[in-house]
Amino acid sequence: MAARTYLDDILAVHRARAASDSRDLDALVAQARACVPPRGFARAITATPHLAVIAEVKRRSPSKGDLNASLDPAVLARSYQEGGASCLSVLTDTDHFGGSAADLVAAREATALPVIRKDFTVDARDVCDARIMGADCVLLIAAALTAGELGRFLEIAREVDIDALVEVHDERELDLALAAGAGMIGVNQRDLVTFAVDHERAVRMGSSIPDGLVKVAESGVRGRADAESLRSAGYDAVLVGEHLVTSSDPRRALTDLLVD
Repeated sequence: MAARTYLDDILAVHRARAASDSRDLDALVAQARACVPPRGFARAITATPHLAVIAEVKRRSPSKGDLNASLDPAVLARSYQEGGASCLSVLTDTDHFGGSAADLVAAREATALPVIRKDFTVDARDVCDARIMGADCVLLIAAALTAGELGRFLEIAREVDIDALVEVHDERELDLALAAGAGMIGVNQRDLVTFAVDHERAVRMGSSIPDGLVKVAESGVRGRADAESLRSAGYDAVLVGEHLVTSSDPRRALTDLLVD
């Protein structure tokens, strides 16, 4: 029997929580649709003339523990905006990453940037919750979902007017994302089974993503050289967390990633 992984444990928590959620989906959809208009996450990326940076508010990780547990999400978000970020990413998973919806609200209110809710979406209600808490984009992880769930959640995202970043790790997951109608693809260089980073994964997969889709490289960006390599591989944006939150000067570290 295969050993349990980080992803297994995280998904077990989220699916158990979803199974006990008795809220009416139609009511949540109506509430989400009544929210103020989103800021346009994908639009902000495509409007950026250079490599866009999605700068992450991340307190900790399951594999490395605390990264910047005492960070102030509003202060950090403002430094990201001043450094030239196109978008924000905020972890809202509490049990494994130390994040919260309050972190997302604080970061978004402190800036004019669109924000993705970085979490493990396993239920259609999660998509609505992202919109209701103020997110402009929701993360859908192909490795965590069935093909049916992925397609359904993309439909809900369109219904409530929130962008969706579909995260993949290999060509099989990319095929599932494309078949489901994803318009924005994120290649995560971190293996969600082992949490190890393959720094060449996104470069290898860049040419496999069709033109016309928004291409995002996630995880493992260590500095300007990585940003240049990913830009050359065709990516529109990089999503960067650990490199920024552990930096002594997050603003300067971000600005260094803004390659043409």
